Amino acid sequence: MGSEIQEIKNTIIQGLPKRVQVAKVEFEGPEVVIYTKNPEIITENGDLIRDLAKDIRKRIIIRSDRSVLMEPENSIKKIQEIVPEDAKITDISFDDVTCEVIIEARKPGLVIGKYGSTSREIVKNTGWAPKILRTPPITSEVIQRVRRTLRKNSKERKKILQTLGNRIHREIPGENEWTRLTALGGFREVGRSSILMQTSNSNILLDCGVNVAGTDDKSSYPYLNVPEFSLDNLDAVIISHAHLDHSGFLPYLYHYGYEGPVYCTTPTRDLMTLLQLDHIDIAHREDNPLPFNIKHVKKSIKHTITLDYGEVTDIAPDIRLTLHNAGHILGSAITHMHIGDGQHNFVYTGDFKYERSRLLEPAVAKFPRIESMVMESTYGGHEDVQPTRNEAEKELIKTIYNTLQRGGKVLVPVFAVGRAQEIMIVLEEYIRNGIIDEVPVYIDGMIWEATAIHTARPEYLSKDLRDQIFHMGKNPFMSEVFHKVNGGNERQSIVEGDPCIILSTSGMLTGGNSVDYFKWLCEDEKNSIIFVGYQSEGTLGRRLQKGWKEIPLKEEGKTNVYNVKMQIKTVHGFSGHSDRKQLMDYVRRLSPKPEKIMVCHGDNYKTLDLASSIYRTYKIETKTPMNLETIRIQ
Repeated sequence: MGSEIQEIKNTIIQGLPKRVQVAKVEFEGPEVVIYTKNPEIITENGDLIRDLAKDIRKRIIIRSDRSVLMEPENSIKKIQEIVPEDAKITDISFDDVTCEVIIEARKPGLVIGKYGSTSREIVKNTGWAPKILRTPPITSEVIQRVRRTLRKNSKERKKILQTLGNRIHREIPGENEWTRLTALGGFREVGRSSILMQTSNSNILLDCGVNVAGTDDKSSYPYLNVPEFSLDNLDAVIISHAHLDHSGFLPYLYHYGYEGPVYCTTPTRDLMTLLQLDHIDIAHREDNPLPFNIKHVKKSIKHTITLDYGEVTDIAPDIRLTLHNAGHILGSAITHMHIGDGQHNFVYTGDFKYERSRLLEPAVAKFPRIESMVMESTYGGHEDVQPTRNEAEKELIKTIYNTLQRGGKVLVPVFAVGRAQEIMIVLEEYIRNGIIDEVPVYIDGMIWEATAIHTARPEYLSKDLRDQIFHMGKNPFMSEVFHKVNGGNERQSIVEGDPCIILSTSGMLTGGNSVDYFKWLCEDEKNSIIFVGYQSEGTLGRRLQKGWKEIPLKEEGKTNVYNVKMQIKTVHGFSGHSDRKQLMDYVRRLSPKPEKIMVCHGDNYKTLDLASSIYRTYKIETKTPMNLETIRIQ
């Protein structure tokens, strides 16, 4: 380790102009940080750092040595002089540990400036390295909480990153001789996704989810008790996206002493924090405590390293990670891992959508190299062909239009992350264009907070949405048709009031406010309920789809029976998963073609059906491992 950092330090010093005064060079996680007494010389020469980073094959950060930093009070004045007023700065704070100034603004692009010119001016005039964050147009409690946690624990986080830097850049005994995968959850089933990847030099956990429909510990959580799995030897955890079946068990690792990093995109960090906190809250309310608590969620935030799509990062001595858009929900990522010195390239799709939606771009199908892949098969059965998004929208709007015409109310139970925002965009456009009446759209439950997180990350949204937000100054999520519901009294007046549309969690009517709305609205034939997402067996949503007209529900110790007269409608085509046709099309368009594909995240027969179809059609070797199986991929 010592020789490697010395070697890198020498390369950096030789590569910098003589007049640059380097105070120290440190590893902070996967990055090399250069502290200097005259950072402006380096920051004004962008090519210099790009070339150096290429030489040492590491990400480089430039920061000022503490001795040349301007006083915070004077720095604030200077920053306000340099940054145009249109940037709408909402907060400026200073991190003494990292020598960064954290600038939150409504238009962060103006704080950065053309080709980084404004942020370079800040460095030149104050010494502080600017860390620029977007102020969400809709206030997000979760984003505030995450940013507060990182600010308050800056010293601890720096230590975490330095320890990690030593681990990533440790000497290893030899080249990679093998790579293998162990299925810890989510194989031939949906829920508790988790894969352990081991090389001869490192151990990586891909996802760590829960099965929220599990009835006991054995069916709810991944098999972390296998002999191969050891928290002490774990180099990193990668979370593909925020849904609980992929991220819900992450805090458990920190409860049991994991001290290593989590890699994911920034929206995934924020959304999984929201969902994990909600999961803990619901478990507490139902007197069904989880094996971790809020403290462990906070600990995972401190250890999370966020990456943008396309950013290449060392996560172990022999593994480089790149995340690519998966098109499933905001920030969802396909994981590409470059193992050893190019001996093997592995891709894990996580959940993905290979179709452009209103919310997101389609999943990435082109990679530098792939030898093996693990892909999902949620809708992998040959009968799983969904209508097009266009057909689904028409069906949704037709049902809403007819319900409003007869003076009814529309209840759409939705998942808070992804589906809700997709439906919001559709409703906003059709109301704006006068195709359906301009009635209030009430947003209830966790949807509002999830939507606020979407507004903080427009760069992750579809090109059409980004154009609307950045170039036309029109953010559909901020439309006046949307109204946030603030509590029980307001719900009562909504159901007693005029025709409207209600979006509420939970999406399967398993609890939450959507069940209350159902009880109030179900006995009036003028009203409608529209399902736009999957309804699991045993849920109230599935019973309604099956045509149950009498619904017994337990309330305060007794059972009340509700006579269902409202219209029940299911609209397929809004799923965040690829259907059978898209899954096959994705494999067809994969570039380059992998030599081996393992299929996960689907019911037993769907997994087998998809795997055999891929083999027959494309002559690629396929496998459908069961949980607890280990497969050698290199």
